[in-house]
Amino acid sequence: MNTPLSESQSASPADVHLDVQRATTHTALPSDEDLALWAAAAVGTHRAEAEISLRIVDEDESQALNNQYRGKDKPTNVLSFPADIPPELGLPLLGDLVICAQVVAREAEQQHKACSAHWAHMVVHGTLHLLGYDHIEDDEAEIMENLETRILAGLGIDDPYQPIEAPVQGVQLDK
Repeated sequence: MNTPLSESQSASPADVHLDVQRATTHTALPSDEDLALWAAAAVGTHRAEAEISLRIVDEDESQALNNQYRGKDKPTNVLSFPADIPPELGLPLLGDLVICAQVVAREAEQQHKACSAHWAHMVVHGTLHLLGYDHIEDDEAEIMENLETRILAGLGIDDPYQPIEAPVQGVQLDK
């Protein structure tokens, strides 16, 4: 299933080529550099290199894709489409991610998180799906969530699964 790199290999970041497509009217988006850093942090625990396409979309496109591929007629934060390439070809293509900008912004606000931290979580989460991780079963969810937490901690981002209290009066969250 998932074969992480050895400790010595994972010490250096993965070489990730990230093709970013911005198909959204939402303007508060992370930079291509941040998106690539977050994807590389997730990939670096498993592979030396990878190619990922990341499309940032509005709610209409997210809802249409979520309905078509998952049978859920509502927008979602991230969709992952792993590449179906035989391993013996040795190609670095990992797959495609589709992230809905409005859903990520809304969830960050609802969860009292910095938008950038939630974006990082969604990129790491989606990339781990491309690598074969899932969270349907409780034991799979625990493995995936622990890995996400470790990767995000390495980026200086708090555990996304810890409950966060409402912000203190007067404290501004980044948008």
